[in-house]
Amino acid sequence: MKTTKKPQSKQSETTAKPVKKAQKKPDTSAPEGPVISAGSLLTEYDIYLFREGKHASLYDKMGAHLIEHNGQQGVHFSVWAPSAEWVTVVGDFNGWNRESHALFPRWDSSGIWEGFIPGLQAGTVYKYFIKSRHHGYIVEKGDPFGFLWEEPPKTASVVCGMDYKWNDKKWLATRKQKADEGTQPFSVYEMHIGSWRRVPEEDNRSYTYQELAKDLPGYLKWLGYTHVEFLPVMEHPFYGSWGYQTTGYFAPSSRFGTPQDFMHLVDALHKEGVGVILDWVPSHFPTDQHGLDYFDGTHLFEHEDPKKGFHPDWKSNIFNYGRNEVKSFLISSALFWLDKYHVDGLRVDAVASMLYLDYSREEGEWIPNEFGGRENLEAIQFLKDFNDSAHHLFPDVHTIAEESTSWPMVSRPTQIGGLGFNMKWMMGWMHDTLVYFSKEPVYRSHHQGQITFSIIYAFHENFMLPLSHDEVVYGKGPLIDKMPGDEWQKFANLRNLYAFMYGHPGAKLLFMGGEFGQTSEWKHDYSLDWHLNDFHYHRGVQLVVKDLNEIYKTEKAFYEKQFDWDGFEWIDLNDAHNSVISFMRKGREEKDLVVVIANFTPIVRENYQIGVPYKGNLKEIFNSDDQKYGGSGVSNNFIESLPIPMHGKPRAITLTLPPLGVIFMKYE
Repeated sequence: MKTTKKPQSKQSETTAKPVKKAQKKPDTSAPEGPVISAGSLLTEYDIYLFREGKHASLYDKMGAHLIEHNGQQGVHFSVWAPSAEWVTVVGDFNGWNRESHALFPRWDSSGIWEGFIPGLQAGTVYKYFIKSRHHGYIVEKGDPFGFLWEEPPKTASVVCGMDYKWNDKKWLATRKQKADEGTQPFSVYEMHIGSWRRVPEEDNRSYTYQELAKDLPGYLKWLGYTHVEFLPVMEHPFYGSWGYQTTGYFAPSSRFGTPQDFMHLVDALHKEGVGVILDWVPSHFPTDQHGLDYFDGTHLFEHEDPKKGFHPDWKSNIFNYGRNEVKSFLISSALFWLDKYHVDGLRVDAVASMLYLDYSREEGEWIPNEFGGRENLEAIQFLKDFNDSAHHLFPDVHTIAEESTSWPMVSRPTQIGGLGFNMKWMMGWMHDTLVYFSKEPVYRSHHQGQITFSIIYAFHENFMLPLSHDEVVYGKGPLIDKMPGDEWQKFANLRNLYAFMYGHPGAKLLFMGGEFGQTSEWKHDYSLDWHLNDFHYHRGVQLVVKDLNEIYKTEKAFYEKQFDWDGFEWIDLNDAHNSVISFMRKGREEKDLVVVIANFTPIVRENYQIGVPYKGNLKEIFNSDDQKYGGSGVSNNFIESLPIPMHGKPRAITLTLPPLGVIFMKYE
């Protein structure tokens, strides 16, 4: 069957530019119009690395670059389209004429087309018009390496320079120093840029990057977070995908400003001591016609067979990780954000969907690997190569995996067989903890194992504890609504949850709104309910999060060995009758020990004894039941340890446990 175009994806908000057959094929050996075969930006070594899947900075050579050639200012274009019969550049500069500005195919059969157009400047809107050698397919495509795209629903790329004067030299030096010192506190505020704050007076529009740069850094510094994680900022046609259906792998969304505006936001965050993590999506991409889908009349970026190349859950394409040029494209995308935007880490979305060939597929809907197994060997190698490249070129940044299965050694070095990530989301902890907290306290004694089980595997990986956006959407409601009881108990439970989270080993992550007890489910078209902070209970939750972040950063017991068995020791995990657990967190030095006691019932427990290891007095350094948080004010002052053997320890202390409260005790 002869076709001229591939159907447009229904999931996009956009409508592709109508595709019409060209009336006349340009002579690509001697094109009309001011296109000059400018001597490529790509060297033979670049092409070698590209073909080997080892090029980590293609963004410096591919796409649209403002350069000077033979004394003329203009733009050098370069695009990979090996099955194209010819390629031209169309745009506002030539009236979208498909015949006037043809690119040249490289001599080396790399499949790259390139050329220089003098006179073009930043702001030029363009696409590549491709006529395929297959089926007469013709299409207009955005630039896979475009640094800027038109604001959706428009779909063209925009010529854009990457110049910016950075002011974060001190931050980068500190980042390197911390990496050299070893494990550091890592508390993450996860947020969606489009719905953090909006401007109701201006048709409820989202904050811009520039506006965020004024308000966000100071807020996060005050809360004490070490990092902010943005849901994908990469350009995406469908706003409702939250960025997880990416088309612009080298461009921040133009909905909120320019690349330089986003650089300014990162710079402003660094100035206040807040690192930046970006969600990055190498697992799949949308089928929008202007994007990577069926790029040159073939399945260039994706697998041809839908059993390997189409994602049944998200109705999107799966990258062909076995194609080296695709690996170079993706690795270059990852390192682009670390390089050009000074980003401090990447959280890789949906890693489980990459690792398993049968992910979300029934029998007969997937193709086994060469050994007959379900592991995606090509994706596994890609993830290792990505992590090796990132850590070699940027050794002080972090890569984090959202991986929901028990795949081994996700956060272990590739040299010993791991995938090479620095951290992995602890999905099991998140699930078990929220299920436990959703139960009425009277029933919690029957589920003690649910709140203690995570420690069994807590040190198999370098875990991050996530209370993420996924837990407050699609009818799940806000975190406060998961808590049982009356209003007081709901807020006490929420403070209890956060305190338990910070006491538990691992890095921390909380989605925006959770820090003040947002009372409505997250909706990407609306702002957070900031007015709630005018109410005592909500303000109290916010202060709890602030104080927990401060304690996490200052008490070495909570972070120096947060990924190490030596940093944790149970005191008593078996008091199911009272629904109480107690344990110790340890730093490198004995004096840094902190005792954590959690009471998961609304009953005040007086004269409650637990074993402790050393002689001396302990003081309460945190209590989630403090009146300033909205609690009842049950507390402990200085407690002397007595020579009473208990829980395998030589001494004991006697406490009063606050209702639905968590306390931290430390030796003076």
